[in-house]
Amino acid sequence: MHSFKPIIQKFANKGEKTGWTYVDIPQDILIKLKLKNKKEFRIKGVMDDVKFERLATYPIGEGNFIIAINAELRKKLGKKEGAMLSVKFELDKSEALKSQELLDCLAEDKIAIKQFNSLLVSHQNYFHRYVYTAKGADTKAGRIVNVINAMYKKMNFGEMIRSLKKKD
Repeated sequence: MHSFKPIIQKFANKGEKTGWTYVDIPQDILIKLKLKNKKEFRIKGVMDDVKFERLATYPIGEGNFIIAINAELRKKLGKKEGAMLSVKFELDKSEALKSQELLDCLAEDKIAIKQFNSLLVSHQNYFHRYVYTAKGADTKAGRIVNVINAMYKKMNFGEMIRSLKKKD
């Protein structure tokens, strides 16, 4: 396992990553990982005492990567921008979560499935996780409707989420 103690940071203005909370992965760890490409990869491990898995890392240019810390994880950690973390992780090679309910509904709609299949697999996975993590049947059904509507509007996951937040 790789370990380091980063400071939580937040992007002020970074395109689609604007407002993201994150930590940088040190270069010496990236070298040890021997990544064959410069694309995102998934990790599993522990931040402070909070376990995580299938957590995405993102390239930010010049061979550097970040670990995005979403609101759910920040809440569990009880930490904000400027706080120090203890991070231990390894590569997570497990299969991506798939929502069979989402796949079944998409299969019944030629327009939605065509748009969904045109997305990169990593982007499809955002939608799968969004549906898969719904706790109740009503929430899951509502999220499936949101995804299908987003496919008709040719929205990516971030655009869909932002449009939903505007409605609230």
